[in-house]
This record gives sequence, structure tokens and C-alpha cells, in this order.
Amino acid sequence: MVNRRHIRSKVLQAIYAMTQNQSDQLDIYERYLFNSLENIRELYLLMLSSFLELQKVEEEFLDVSSKKHLATPEERSPNKKFINNNVLQILVQSETLNNWLEELQVNQFHVNEQYIKGLLQDIKKSDVYKHYMRNNVNTFEEDKSFVIQLFTDFIAPNEKIYEFLEDYKISWIDDIPVVNTAILKQLESLKDGSSYFRINKVFKDDEDRDFAKQLFRKTALNADAFVKEYEDKTRNWELDRIAEIDTIILNLGVCELQKFPSIPVKVTINEYLELAKEYSTPKSSIFINGILDALVKEYKNENKLNKIGRGLIE
Repeated sequence: MVNRRHIRSKVLQAIYAMTQNQSDQLDIYERYLFNSLENIRELYLLMLSSFLELQKVEEEFLDVSSKKHLATPEERSPNKKFINNNVLQILVQSETLNNWLEELQVNQFHVNEQYIKGLLQDIKKSDVYKHYMRNNVNTFEEDKSFVIQLFTDFIAPNEKIYEFLEDYKISWIDDIPVVNTAILKQLESLKDGSSYFRINKVFKDDEDRDFAKQLFRKTALNADAFVKEYEDKTRNWELDRIAEIDTIILNLGVCELQKFPSIPVKVTINEYLELAKEYSTPKSSIFINGILDALVKEYKNENKLNKIGRGLIE
């Protein structure tokens, strides 16, 4: 689910927290790093649970309406196309998904059902819903297209849900785009006749998990040595005036250049420029690009750029 860029951002945050607290307790902040990454699973499950809760709330509403003393003919025999949606049923009936939700006690949208009820009201007022409900015939492709539109137009961009997620766990703010992208890809990949919904892993493979651990440990343990690599290249920038976050980004970049021979130089530089744009000042990316580029030229001239395999790609 998480890509290398997101892993880098989480390592950056863990080292920044460690630096801010002036701590040298590596194990504590390594656990912090992996807890932050593993928490992405809970967010992923929670966002998936929104579909289950929407289906459940609407099903309960139709049931109660049909039993009213003065129920209209439409209420007695409602159009159940929404609650019978093929894709929603795959999710509702997924033992794997429901077991994960129960095991991790992911029930925030059930406990705080006002978010789901408000979301459902917005959906039912929309032309998307009205067009979908113009008949009561369920076809897989239409059901799939409708659910994808629900997610992209109503669930993912919902401001109240975003605020709830931010208040519930601040670390999720950076994770929401990653999780939403993963869910959207899964919805788009569903095929007619599917009966199994696969739950994504946090890491693509053990190599990515090890990358997170090694990048954190090697950067934290060699921070002072990495600073010495570029302190003579800061020119008019005094080291004590460089933004702390920039120093960490530079250390991460130097770490990859020196300690990760299979990662291409261009990948390393591009990744940390993007992190600088996201987490630091407007001019930071220019500064960081200049330092890392100068280091690469120096390492090449001195045959210190030890790259192998894929890392040799220019």
C-alpha cells in the first residue's frame, strides 16, 4: 500500500520527532516509526467501512419506513438498488474485511454515525444518485461505476470526514491520499463475479519494510558524519541557521547516496526534493538540490559513489 516516498516521509517525521525531543533512544523512535506506518492499516479499514455503514444505514432506513403505520406504496416496496449494489455486497459480505474490522476494533463510523448519515443525505440529494436509482436493475458495471463515483465525489473529499480523521489521529493527514489511492485502485480492479475482497498489506514486501528500518537507523546513527559531508558546501548558509528539517532531509539524502547502493542517484535526489517542497520552506528544494548535486559530483570524481544493479541507472 505505501510506496517508498511515503516511507521516506515517515522516516523524516520520526527522526524530526527524535531530534525535537533531543533523544538518542533509537528503539523508542523506531517503534514510533513503525506504529505510524501500521496505523495506515486502520485508516484504510476505516475508509472501507464507510461503504458498509452507508449500506447498513440505508437498509435500516428502508426497513423502518416500510413498517410505518401510514407507509406509502413506495415505502412499502422501496427501490433497493442501492443496498443491493453488487460492489457494496462484496464488501458487506467479505469475511476477511469484517474480521479485520472486528480484530482491530475499527468502528469509528458506527459509533459516530452522524458522519455517515450526513454523507448519505448528500449522496441521495445528488444527480448521481437519482440517475443511478432511475430503475431497480443491478448490473455489475453500473454498480461498480456508481461506487467509484461515490468514493471520488462524496467520501474521499468530504470535509467533515476529513476533519474527523484529523482530530482522531493527526498522523493520518499525510496518509489519506495514499489510502484513498489504494482503495480506488482496488475498486477499479474488481471484476464481475468477484466474491473475495483482498485486504491490502501496509508494505508491498519485506524489502520495503527493511528499507524503512535501515533508512531510519543508518540516518540516525550517522547524522554527525553526514553533516560533515556537506558542511563545506553550504557557502553563505551557516549550518546553525539551516532549517532543522532541511538538515534531516539532507542527512537522509546523503544516507541513501552512501548506504543504499541499489537506489539510483536520480531517484534519491528527486525524492528528497519532493519532500523538501512538502515539508520545508519554498527555497529549501533549491538549496537541497544544490548540496546533493555537488556531493554526487564529488563522489563520482573520487570514486566514492558505490552503486550496483539498478542503482547504476542514470
